Amino acid sequence: MPRADLIVNLVKAGNEGDLKLFRSTVEAMAAEERAKRHHQLADKLIAGLNATTTRPRPIELMRGVDSGHGGLLFEIEPRRSYDSLILDTELRTSLIEVAEEQHRRDLLRSYGLEPRHRILLSGPPGNGKTSIAEAIATELMVPLFVVRYEAVIGSFLGETSGRLKRLFDYVRTRECVLFFDEFDTLGKERGDTHETGEIKRVVSSLLLQIDALPSHVVVVTATNHAELLDRAVWRRFQIRLTVPPPSLMQKEEWFSQFQVRIGLALGITPKALAKKLDIASFSELEQFCEDIYRRYVLTLPNAELKVIVVERLRQWQHRATAN
Repeated sequence: MPRADLIVNLVKAGNEGDLKLFRSTVEAMAAEERAKRHHQLADKLIAGLNATTTRPRPIELMRGVDSGHGGLLFEIEPRRSYDSLILDTELRTSLIEVAEEQHRRDLLRSYGLEPRHRILLSGPPGNGKTSIAEAIATELMVPLFVVRYEAVIGSFLGETSGRLKRLFDYVRTRECVLFFDEFDTLGKERGDTHETGEIKRVVSSLLLQIDALPSHVVVVTATNHAELLDRAVWRRFQIRLTVPPPSLMQKEEWFSQFQVRIGLALGITPKALAKKLDIASFSELEQFCEDIYRRYVLTLPNAELKVIVVERLRQWQHRATAN
């Protein structure tokens, strides 16, 4: 049975003729039923909602690997959690609050409030924006849908806007995290004189679709070039977070965790290693550690981890100097 607050909203929408409230309430009911695996009931609710309009054709979803059918969304199974990420205090606190608001949205709604569900992540590449989206999905125990730009962006007038509408029609009836990587690809500044009128219309359509999403759909967008985003994009997002490169302390913590993960001492203290290695992203830290462990495995049973670490460190320092 639907929650009491949804039933009250449904009655209120009927009495006041509020079609927007009616639609969002039915969509929330469908999302909850789908989360309970009551797919048949969820489909009937959405079918009834769209009975007087043209039924959108089903969106094709690709799961796990690219099946080559041109789906608009790519679904991946989230594996990372908040605890697995090395985050500064402010960033971690904001993400914990997002999860708490979603988990306790019934309480918020009883006071006429909705949980925040639109998040904009900005910062240099390789520092965990995609991992954060995955961790949010893990914490909320919902699917993670990644938008495939090569399938969404069309070459003909109106094609992209139509595909965006199909995409949003699909996700709005599901509890999920919807992730736009490289969001500046779609959310470009409309005042840019080099952009066509079609791009400007796409941005306008995109912003309207994001505004209309119910709060059980958590939208996470990521950009490496915040300066390219349309000014109106910033206003749409209730939570705007900068994801910075790793600090010295975070590098040290990374190497400490790496030692625990492989069950071996590196032979050089994490603090000393963090100071010696000039790396500007978490992705490079991961590559460096994988480089060490790969060489260790390949030289077993005579592997000397400290020797390998010193050698890899020398190579990476030389690489940084060459660049």
